[in-house]
Parts: sequence; C-alpha cells; structure tokens
Amino acid sequence: MQSSVTVKDKKSFIKWFLNHYQLKKRESVWILNYLVNHQEILANVHFVREAKFCPRGIIMTSHCSTETPFRFYKNQLVTTDAEKSFHDIRLNQHEPLYLQLNFNKSYQSPFYVAVLEENPFLPDEYFITEKDKKQAKQLLEKTLFENKRKALLKGIDAALDKRDYDTFLCLTSDLKKLEAQNDFQPKLQEQ
Repeated sequence: MQSSVTVKDKKSFIKWFLNHYQLKKRESVWILNYLVNHQEILANVHFVREAKFCPRGIIMTSHCSTETPFRFYKNQLVTTDAEKSFHDIRLNQHEPLYLQLNFNKSYQSPFYVAVLEENPFLPDEYFITEKDKKQAKQLLEKTLFENKRKALLKGIDAALDKRDYDTFLCLTSDLKKLEAQNDFQPKLQEQ
C-alpha cells in the first residue's frame, strides 16, 4: 500500500500526539518514540480506523478514552503484550503496520484526520449499504407514525372522558390525516 501521507507528517503528528496525550500503557509511548526515530519503519506505518481488521495492526489508547489500553493484531492472533508487538515491529520493518489511536474526540482532531488513511481491510459488512439505509429510514418513519398515532389516540380518549366535543373532532381529523399520509396499517390493539 502506497501511503499518501509523508514520513515527515507522520513524525510531526506522533510528536504532537505525545505532547498532548498520555497513553494508558507506557510501552505505547516507547513504540511511538521508536517509530519517530526510525524513518524506514515509519514509511510503512499507516494510521487507520479499525486496525483490528488489518493483518498487522496496533491499537493504542490514551487516558481520556474508555477503549482497551493496547492491542496488537497479527493475522488471527491478538495480544495485549506491547513488548511482543515491539519485537515484531523491529523484526518486520518492511511490512506495513496499521496504527489506530484512541483519544478523546479523535475523529474531530484535524491533526489525526490529516494522517488518517483509508483502511483497505474493512470487511464489506462494515459499511452501511443502501438497503440498510432504506430499512433504517422505514423503521424510523414507522416508529414516528406509531408514536404520533398513540399520542393522538390518547388525546382522543382524554377528550371523550372530558366530553370535549371540539377537541375530539380536531384530534380525530388529525388521526385520519396521519393515517392517510402513511402506508403503515395500524395494528388493532388486543383487548
């Protein structure tokens, strides 16, 4: 994978990150400092989201995040031992390494977004399809319809209890309009 982010930009970002955030595992700091001081390795580092899907990925977390402190993924193996990942980085310097940093509002950080790259290993199921969007929209519309209908029926019952004929007519008219505007068939309530 050819990186569009320069080594200089990655180095600047890591230095900025280390100056602004404290990582949950001190070994994470060691790894980041090692990367900063080895440009040939840093050239193969890619900052991504969801590093767990990558063949060789590391997730590091700062104290301001609730995520797991450290995870190293290599093929199907996962470890929380930062020293093992450090040795793997040293031994496999020319292999791509995918790095995910978890910190407060990371996706809103212009510094992090500037070095983020597309994760080529995300599974197809990870993305929301048009079918998913359509189903979510239908579910939302149906839920809104049912809530409005329930509120109108409650108001109609209250108007009947109070013998408020004008409110009753107004609410039943609103209910008819609501049901006419929607394709949803109101379910009969079981008594």
